[in-house]
Amino acid sequence: MQAESGSGSGGGEHKPAEPAKPGSRRPPRLTQDTARPEGGGRAAPGGAPAPARQWPLLAVMAGTGLGLLVVALDAWRVGAIIIGLAMIGGAVLRWTLPSVGMLAVRSRFTDLFTYGGLGAAIVLLALMAQPHAWLKIPFLDDVLHFTVQ
Repeated sequence: MQAESGSGSGGGEHKPAEPAKPGSRRPPRLTQDTARPEGGGRAAPGGAPAPARQWPLLAVMAGTGLGLLVVALDAWRVGAIIIGLAMIGGAVLRWTLPSVGMLAVRSRFTDLFTYGGLGAAIVLLALMAQPHAWLKIPFLDDVLHFTVQ
């Protein structure tokens, strides 16, 4: 029996991937490129310098960096809240702007859910952290048996 060409049965030859036939719904064997996320275009015109084209991502990173600096200066609760608010700000930017550059990682819905959910969780945990919580939720005292009183 003769092996079909391109079956990968160890002939040692490497053939380039064949493109999909025009009428075929089958994808090509080898992926040539990946699709850019919705809204992943430049946030500023192409002639603008690189930082200006990525200002939404830089704004979120600057807020996170500020939060980390505040944490390093021993105000951990305020710093964590700033980091959470930076993430929520990233969700707002992703929701409102048509193009956010590299801040668009996945689909718009997934980015909103991820940035907003993580930001809200960070803010809530920073507000509820012991000792001397700034936000007290009464039913959590019954649910969590090992809280610091």
